[in-house]
Amino acid sequence: MRTATPTQPIKLYRFHLSGHSHRVELFLSLLGLPCQLIDVDLAAKEHKSAAFLSLNPFGQVPVIDDAGTILADSNAILVYLASRYDDGRWLPRDPLAAARVQRWLSVAAGQIAAGPAAARLVRVFGAPLDAESLIARSHALFAVMEQELAESAYLVGAAPTIADIACYSYIAHAPEGDVALDGYPQLRAWLARIEALPGFVPMVRTPVGLAA
Repeated sequence: MRTATPTQPIKLYRFHLSGHSHRVELFLSLLGLPCQLIDVDLAAKEHKSAAFLSLNPFGQVPVIDDAGTILADSNAILVYLASRYDDGRWLPRDPLAAARVQRWLSVAAGQIAAGPAAARLVRVFGAPLDAESLIARSHALFAVMEQELAESAYLVGAAPTIADIACYSYIAHAPEGDVALDGYPQLRAWLARIEALPGFVPMVRTPVGLAA
């Protein structure tokens, strides 16, 4: 249930192949919030322009503009949107549940960023990284998630939270980085549950790696 309504569409500055951007776009859609998608041309270094740096000095997408409230960093944006526009479903008020959500936000910024997200950078964007070690890190992460998802439908219990949204995009697209999902039935079932949520929007798939 929405607790507030934006006074105007929320502007989302994004790159269509960015999982960080997608997690914000997905959450805006799941919340049913009006938004305006503004594509940032990374190849043309638009994210390093003075205009964009005035929004995010780190020069990274995504960024939102909510009627003059400017916020960068995908996980921070998820917390903001859940706190401002939701009634506690997506970001629980209970201290322990909230801490468990934060745990997975840290995983999204840590093990996922340094695992499946980085492995995908190698195949999709030609990043000069050690693909073999990144794939190994990804499988180590997925083995843990497989065990945890055997105990609950979502990462923090029986209902989805922003923890699931933060972790979804790069895991769903892990095959683009040559990280197979075949051996993880619980993980794949979790992905399917997210994709079945009302308002789900997919991220553009790149036909490379195992997704070719």
